[in-house]
Amino acid sequence: MSHNILTLLMLCSAVWGYTNGLDIKVRFSQIEGLKQGDRVIFELNHIGTVTGTSYSQAGDYVAEVRIKQNFKKAATEHSRFFIVTDPADKANRAIEMIRIKKGGLPLEGGVTVEGATRFSALFGQMGEDLEKTITDLRKRFDHFSEDMKGLPESEEFKNLQKELDRLLEEMKRSGSAFREKMQKEILPRLQEELEKLKERLRKLGREKEVEPLEVQMEEMRKI
Repeated sequence: MSHNILTLLMLCSAVWGYTNGLDIKVRFSQIEGLKQGDRVIFELNHIGTVTGTSYSQAGDYVAEVRIKQNFKKAATEHSRFFIVTDPADKANRAIEMIRIKKGGLPLEGGVTVEGATRFSALFGQMGEDLEKTITDLRKRFDHFSEDMKGLPESEEFKNLQKELDRLLEEMKRSGSAFREKMQKEILPRLQEELEKLKERLRKLGREKEVEPLEVQMEEMRKI
């Protein structure tokens, strides 16, 4: 009897979670075999279910999604949705949700959001991480004091070189879209900070000390 009661309570809890969940629509250019009953996942958690799919007059597909009540706050304006193979069942598809930024306004019930491809969603997430990296690098450039002594031997300088090396390796591993973003948006900002540092050293007659950093920057420009 107690087992039956426990099962009933668990079932009620599950139903309650969906009844008070968040209903949204996600628009995709391709449905990729997604169907009613497929899961919605976030950080490998089962957070919701596809309640229906349809073909729109605009020539795209709309997936109706219900997110469980206890995961509603995870779905924000910074959430991105894309179709994947369900990691728990390779025979099925799933909608994976990621967040490219923390915070943000929660999604409202009934809203329609544009779906993404896996690449574009992860690129957006990577872009947020990249911004943090760039901010940190700019702080490192600006951290050196006016009376910098033995700059190439300093721990701060070595850490800066490691960060640039990490960014270089990321560019080598990544696709053309990421490299293009780096070339057009990020490297000019880093070069600006490098020039500021070089100018400060030039006043001390020590501008050659930034040459290792210039070599790293040139390598990134050539990729």
